[in-house]
Amino acid sequence: MPFIFKKLSIPEIVLIEPKVFRDGRGLFLETYKYSDFAESGIKEHFVQDNYSKSVKGGLRGLHFQKNPNAQGKLVQCIKGKIFDVAVDIRKGSPAFGRWVSVELSEENNLMLYVPSAFAHGFVVLSETADVIYKCTREYSPKDDRGIIWNDPDINICWPVKDPILSEKDKKHPFLKDADINFEY
Repeated sequence: MPFIFKKLSIPEIVLIEPKVFRDGRGLFLETYKYSDFAESGIKEHFVQDNYSKSVKGGLRGLHFQKNPNAQGKLVQCIKGKIFDVAVDIRKGSPAFGRWVSVELSEENNLMLYVPSAFAHGFVVLSETADVIYKCTREYSPKDDRGIIWNDPDINICWPVKDPILSEKDKKHPFLKDADINFEY
């Protein structure tokens, strides 16, 4: 199997390490293979791919789509380095409001699987970062939601004090006030 799947402290969130083949030309790796992912327990089908380029200190998140169009995501940083975060937003979950983070970079080639019912965000640690991610549902503007990045009840230890935010991300509500329809 060309991947190592590691469940994190919130076991639904999975860190994925692909097998990297290096030679004089550079490197090659598989970024997704349904049969291997399904064997590891990730059986969702991905239907949309996204790409973002962001500058150092740029923070995107915390984003999610509510049901019926909740999105699972497979996130990878292909250039630069990011601090990537997933937050459990399933009402009744023992991990509700808890978060996990990983550093994703072009050097480590790691990927993070963030299931639906989790908010996702990242901040750029390098001068710029190119991030690609697969989604299990197409973007649905009517279901697009978010949580403010610095919610004190979540208390994410972001490695940036004064991030660059979009106007939309500045206006997200606190978790306690967010429009969430996920149950554990």
